[in-house]
Amino acid sequence: MLYLLAEWLNFEGIFNLVRYQTFRAGATLMTALVIGLVIGPRFIDMLRVRQGKGQPIREDGPQSHLAKRGTPTMGGLMILISLTLSVLVWMDLRNPFIWSCLAVTLGFGLIGFLDDFDKVSKASHKGVSARVRLLMEFAVAGVAAYITVSQISTFVYVPFVNDFGVELGVFYYVFAAIVIVGAGNAVNLTDGLDGLATMPVIIAAGTFALIAYLVGRVDYSDYLGIPHVAGAGELAIFCAAIMGAGLAFLWFNAPPAAVFMGDTGSLALGGALGAIAVATHHEIVLAVVGGLFVFEALSVIIQVFWFKRTGKRVFRMAPIHHHFEQLGWSESKVVIRFWIVSIVLALMGLATLKLR
Repeated sequence: MLYLLAEWLNFEGIFNLVRYQTFRAGATLMTALVIGLVIGPRFIDMLRVRQGKGQPIREDGPQSHLAKRGTPTMGGLMILISLTLSVLVWMDLRNPFIWSCLAVTLGFGLIGFLDDFDKVSKASHKGVSARVRLLMEFAVAGVAAYITVSQISTFVYVPFVNDFGVELGVFYYVFAAIVIVGAGNAVNLTDGLDGLATMPVIIAAGTFALIAYLVGRVDYSDYLGIPHVAGAGELAIFCAAIMGAGLAFLWFNAPPAAVFMGDTGSLALGGALGAIAVATHHEIVLAVVGGLFVFEALSVIIQVFWFKRTGKRVFRMAPIHHHFEQLGWSESKVVIRFWIVSIVLALMGLATLKLR
């Protein structure tokens, strides 16, 4: 909104700052952070009053989690509000990538909200059936993939190889939808401890803010040998909004959490990262940067597959963060060490930009 106003004023005076994506990214981060911190306390009080007993806690989970009974969920709504408002204020409203990523974020957020609402209203941890949820997710991801892919090529680019990609043609639409849905559910599975998913999402968003900016610049993308995507630089602003909204939420989600983001937040943030990766042609790099999310999802897949075949478990409990809790690690130790892993993986992802 402000970008169009500044353009109408020919970027004169102080409005010249709005011309630069780096300035708007910083401003978006601060705007989302401030909005989140301001609305947080009253929003949490409202959730606590309306939900009563809060998010249902699984009886078969780690016993230490039983103390979290009564903590309200759906805190992801705080993230969505601050993220959306800040993006709308600072984005170039004509950019299709922003709209496709915002559609995924809000669409997945709505699906997660329905799941959270079902859990709270029925006092059950089951929620909406997995099949129905996946169908809705692929519907949203399919629309976003159509919008995004119509603006880019249908190549899947391989990291560490200079400007090399595999042409998928029409199958790229399916691939893009799978990346978006997979990212959403991987982050959702990671969100099991206070702050565990939030900080890795912030780290991944910061990494992709840089990637989006570089991909959107012809000079930098040519120098680094990465695919150039015209207009993708605006996604740095979207990533900054994720960071600001995530930091504000983490203020209230830090142990002991005053609120959980729930599926409302985790599905939305994961889907957003997937949509950004598709728009910037860095889908494989997302698997590196978001390796923690991949590992969490794989631990569940391996556990279920092996248990059905043999009746035995590979991990003491899945997702993998619960396995470490069962080994005797405290919740804070698991969270902080997983944050460290996320930072290392983000640096490895950034290394792919130069090692080509």
